[in-house]
Amino acid sequence: MDTKNTAAKTTEKKKSKKRISDFQYFCMQALVLVMIMYGLFGHIVGITSMPNDDMYPRIDSGDFLLFYRLDRAPKAQDILVFEKNDTRYVGRVVATGGDTVEITKEGSVKINGYSMVETNIFYETYPLDGFTDYPLTLASDECFILADQRKGTEDSRFFGPVRRSEIEGTVISIMRRTNL
Repeated sequence: MDTKNTAAKTTEKKKSKKRISDFQYFCMQALVLVMIMYGLFGHIVGITSMPNDDMYPRIDSGDFLLFYRLDRAPKAQDILVFEKNDTRYVGRVVATGGDTVEITKEGSVKINGYSMVETNIFYETYPLDGFTDYPLTLASDECFILADQRKGTEDSRFFGPVRRSEIEGTVISIMRRTNL
């Protein structure tokens, strides 16, 4: 009887040690996963929701935006997430460093003297009086950003050019809130 009890206790100790090692293995995997997620979402990719209808009809208020943080060299037509005056904005790049921007009283956008054809914008673009003076030549680290909804929005017509240091990232994907 004594040998059976001893054997049972030994088997129980082995199982206990195995359970502890399984738990430790699980904790290690969870820690690695948390570190990967922190690196990914803390430094490479960001997620935010669209705060308003400034980009309507392409992006609706409340849609989730996934943006790539490492791209700090915007190109025309990129959609950017940026911060200006402690407020987060989303907008479309219409001009980059070295370009000259002019918004006419007739409602058109001119880049380097040529009228810009915007097939995805359904509204006229008028200058906002008393904010930005035109024509405006952008410095090498600046871009001019307009919202798709051109009436009643705050964009570069309101606060001027956006510097690269104010850019949080380039939108790479949109998750519609209506599909959640």
